[in-house]
Amino acid sequence: MRTTARAARTRPTERDTGASGGPSPAPSGEDAPRGEGSTRTPGPADARQGARPGRAESRRGTPPQPPHLPPHRHLARLLPDPKGTPFTFCYLLLLVATTLLTEFGDPEVVGRWLAGSSTDVQNLSKEPLFVLVASAMFYNGPLLAPVAFGFVFALTGLERRVGGWRTAAVFVAGHVLATLATQLTVAAAVALDHLPESSLSRLDYGISCGVLACAGALAGVLRVVWARWLLLGALATLVVADLVTLKDPVTDWSHLLALLTGIALWLPLRRYQRQGSAAHPHPA
Repeated sequence: MRTTARAARTRPTERDTGASGGPSPAPSGEDAPRGEGSTRTPGPADARQGARPGRAESRRGTPPQPPHLPPHRHLARLLPDPKGTPFTFCYLLLLVATTLLTEFGDPEVVGRWLAGSSTDVQNLSKEPLFVLVASAMFYNGPLLAPVAFGFVFALTGLERRVGGWRTAAVFVAGHVLATLATQLTVAAAVALDHLPESSLSRLDYGISCGVLACAGALAGVLRVVWARWLLLGALATLVVADLVTLKDPVTDWSHLLALLTGIALWLPLRRYQRQGSAAHPHPA
């Protein structure tokens, strides 16, 4: 009985043998066991899967590039529009309206408006908040001056990259800091008898300081390196040229301070750009 049982255990079963009576071949392909150390022949599904990267990997990779725009669309993005750059567009309409009023309005009325909106020492000592806001509502200069073009292109370019609120903050920072620094210097010079008392009521209004601050900040967020330094070099040349001639010391020094204010804001604006959450990203 023991010999018979031992023979039964060593006899190959019908499942373990093929048609010729020998051992059956090892399974291959998808029927092969998937245990440790086993190999599997790649199939068509593997080829399709390896042909394209996974979705999770594409999400974790580099951020998607902006769509290619035709040349006329690139040129159109240089100008403000109510949807893409609402702050610059509305501000431009306000400046156009106030400029028309100053050009065609009653000279006496216009003179009182400008005198009441001037950020001179006397007005700043009485109504600082009002005159800081009102002085930025009037454009001082010819319509085709560099400041006018700078307002359109600098504020539009900056707003498309960092959004309207941040562009407004840069403009206000340059306008307020440069104005207060220069007017406090004028007040100190008058107190020390270095300037006449008439300097305390010197007419001072306009958007040039805010525009220079935005232009300086725009240079820091341009992705094209040569364009960044070209813009910064042009701005520095204009400011330094005015300081050399020094035709209007208060205005010239305020322009330098406004440009430095915009450059000082490079770090937070670049950090915002790296987060990829700009309201209106721009490829340049």
